[in-house]
Order: sequence, then C-alpha cells, then structure tokens
Amino acid sequence: MPEHRHPGPWQAQAMVLAAGRGERMRPLTDTTPKPLLRVRGQPLMQWAMQALARGGFTRQLVNTAWLGEQIPAHFGDRVTWPGLPEVQMAYSHEARDFGQALETAGGIVRALPQLADVFWVVAGDVFAPDFVFSPEAVQRFAASQALAHLCLVPNPAHNPGGDFGLSKTGQVLNLPPGAAGRDHTFSTIALYKKGFFADCGLPTGNPEGVALALAPLLRAAMDRGQVTGELFTGDWTDVGTPQRLAQLNG
Repeated sequence: MPEHRHPGPWQAQAMVLAAGRGERMRPLTDTTPKPLLRVRGQPLMQWAMQALARGGFTRQLVNTAWLGEQIPAHFGDRVTWPGLPEVQMAYSHEARDFGQALETAGGIVRALPQLADVFWVVAGDVFAPDFVFSPEAVQRFAASQALAHLCLVPNPAHNPGGDFGLSKTGQVLNLPPGAAGRDHTFSTIALYKKGFFADCGLPTGNPEGVALALAPLLRAAMDRGQVTGELFTGDWTDVGTPQRLAQLNG
C-alpha cells in the first residue's frame, strides 16, 4: 500500500499523477521531475493541488517514480498555502517499490486502497488554474450510473485529431481516428468510482506492480455506455514540451 503517516482510516479524495519521466521535456527533467518544473513562480503540479484544496478536497495522494523522492521532500505530509485549507498528503512510490512507473491505470490501482470510493484524478503536468473542483460535481457523479466522468477540452493545436466525441446527452464516445465529431481532447481531469477498475485484470493494490495503460480501459467503458463527460473551455495547457512551458512563463 502507498506510504502515509496519518493515523486511522485515511482515504484520499484526489490523486495527482506525478510519476512520468517527461522525456520530451529533457534536459529540464534530467534533474527535476516534470511536475516540479516551475510555472509562473511555483511548481506546475501545485496549481492543480491548490485548485483541489480550493474546492475542499484536502486529502491528496501523489504517485511518484522518476526522481520521485523530490516530491515528498518538497511538499511533506501537510502543506498550507495562503487563503486555503491545510492539505494532507500521501504518496505512492512506484519506482521505490517496483523500480518503474506503473502507467496511469496501474498507478491508480496501486493507490486504490488509499482512495475514496469516488475520487478525482488529475495529471501533475497539466496547467488549468481556473478549473473548479466542486463537491457538487462529485455528488452528481456519485448518484449517476457512470463509472467515470471526464473533463474534455477543445482539441489543441498539438492534438488536432482529438481523443473522443461527446454526445448531446453527455456520453463520451469512442470514435475512430478521423471520425466526424472527434472534437475533444481528454484534459486528464476526471472523476472515477472504484468500480471502474474492478474488471481491469489487476487486484486492488496492484501488489505485483504491473504497468497498465488507462486509455484502453476508458474506451472499453465508453463502448459500454459507462463514461460521461463535460466540456471545459477555460485556460488549459498540457505542458508537454519546453516550448509550451516557456510560453506559459513568457
């Protein structure tokens, strides 16, 4: 189970993904994990962490791999920012425990014992400072039949073909590349129920440290009608290259 130092039952309301190598960001990521690269004066992942805290989601879990020891060294077990409630932190150290990152789904399944029944996931290398993580969104999703709820963005220049479609009734559609209506890109921000991962082929806690991609699981669930979504049109950047990082800091 992921390491934490909080007494008694402790379930994170959100998971911040921070285990990737960031190959495209080299040489910046040769010495610093990508989520700790600074954007407008603070670590990139801190923008998402603060937005979560602003919504009242103060129990946050971060998975680590590449240079992962730097992340808990920076944030510790508790962190407070001006005007925001204290955030309690836990960590899932994939590289320390298994020698590698477990990909997105493998990492989430590893952390499931420490996650609430409904939880947010957001990538630590996405900049969306105005996104609102609301308790109301969690309540609506919890009451729905969906197992995942994705926040989509209009296709950016670096992903013109998009990822998914979105129906008028809010169903996310698994459309083939080049299909009409594939107008949306996955922001990485999403809500999940633990049940989404029930049939992924891995036991809860992923004790063997198996790497597993998320996209095939999402597409299969879309085909079963179990994934809803909504469009976010606010400021959003996938900070995937040094150029995009420089533009944000320009």
